[in-house]
Amino acid sequence: MSGARVLPQAAFALDARLALIRRARSSLDLQYYLLGNDKTGKLIARELRDAAARGVRVRLLLDDFYTTELDPMLLGLAAHPNIEIRLFNPFVTGRDHTATRWLNFAADFRRLNHRMHNKLFIADGALAVVGGRNLADEYFLRSSGANFIDLDVMLAGPVVAELQTIFDNYWNSEVVFPLHDIVQSAKPPDELRAKFNAITSATQAPLPPAAPEADMFGDPPVSIAIAQGKLELSPTRATAVADSPTKALTDTDGDDPHQRRPPTVAERMRARLDEARSEINIISPYFIPGEEGMDHLARLRARGIRITVATNSLADTDEPLVNINYNRFRVEMLKLGVSLYEVSSAQIKRSLNLRKVFRESRGALHAKLTLVDREWALVGSLNFDPRSAYLNTELGVRLDSYDVAHRLLEAFQIDNVESVYEVRLRPGTDSIQWVTTDGENIVLDQEPDANALVRLKLLLFSWFVPTDLL
Repeated sequence: MSGARVLPQAAFALDARLALIRRARSSLDLQYYLLGNDKTGKLIARELRDAAARGVRVRLLLDDFYTTELDPMLLGLAAHPNIEIRLFNPFVTGRDHTATRWLNFAADFRRLNHRMHNKLFIADGALAVVGGRNLADEYFLRSSGANFIDLDVMLAGPVVAELQTIFDNYWNSEVVFPLHDIVQSAKPPDELRAKFNAITSATQAPLPPAAPEADMFGDPPVSIAIAQGKLELSPTRATAVADSPTKALTDTDGDDPHQRRPPTVAERMRARLDEARSEINIISPYFIPGEEGMDHLARLRARGIRITVATNSLADTDEPLVNINYNRFRVEMLKLGVSLYEVSSAQIKRSLNLRKVFRESRGALHAKLTLVDREWALVGSLNFDPRSAYLNTELGVRLDSYDVAHRLLEAFQIDNVESVYEVRLRPGTDSIQWVTTDGENIVLDQEPDANALVRLKLLLFSWFVPTDLL
């Protein structure tokens, strides 16, 4: 058995990461799609520097897609003893500017379109954090513009050894390169470290407010629990899986068995859904089932499996083209009897509690979660879209635990849905209505909170962007 602690609240998720860094004795291994050039990204980098100064070995593996203007901080961090940084599938030239990166992306599309979407944090090979959060402000409610509803799970026990093996496989992969092989600097280490100290100063990267005394389940922050020697975890059977680092670059059905990739996280997850006996709840910020996915949903519904999907509304998704393609499948899903809900900032602000959490910022869904039969869950980095299925690498953990499953049910209000739109078919038609879930049951016949010009522009763009790239 492993142990798990559900971390749906941003303050507790950030506190957990900071606590693990500060308590680490021997090693810290971090693997992320995005490290923000913002308060949170700089704070994490500064804390890693301090851990390395205590003698902790730090390995930081980043996907290279969102590292524009990040090289000075990365070079400064790597100039400290005990720290090594590697980049997944890097941009070799034109790194400093978005425009030149896009030119390189177009010129080397097949390689650079393959990204590492994994999120993994391991301390001392003993405790790990997996889930949807990247290391940036918007994932921890620290952005003034837009923030995410997200989910992490902290793990201990045998599953951490599986996650450590996954990290090491990526770290030593042929598509991962040491930072200094890609980015060189003529500046001496002392100057690089001084620049890093300025970039990550307390002014640039202030500490977050202390987490509340207890989370929504009544548990103290991880930092307090560890300090008191009372870190309580839910017993669970847990299994970790990840895509091959070369997932999109290997053949799926070629003659050479050494060139064939193993089953992807998406394929494994779809197979696990067939184990459902009564109910599946899917929470995904980006949801494009595709024809294969629709066939799978139809087979599940034919067996009487209740299916609920929650995703972002058009007005509040950070990837509008994904939403446009999801729209193509809404009517068919509703006809199958799938229950659909869409998260909306306008609806979030109608909830007093959520309004306090998000303040003036927009809110959107970013959590990736599948609950099956209220008994077990799949969490990690995987979205329900072609990019996650075929192009990006992903990480997932299956948690077989009644306690964990019911904490997730409570965290995402699956039995008491509010502050979202329920999507329905207008009676007797193939047109869609949106119904509020805050008790007023307001019915809308147009895509909520998105004007006609936005819808037209996205529709035109969708004609030129293939679905399998989204």
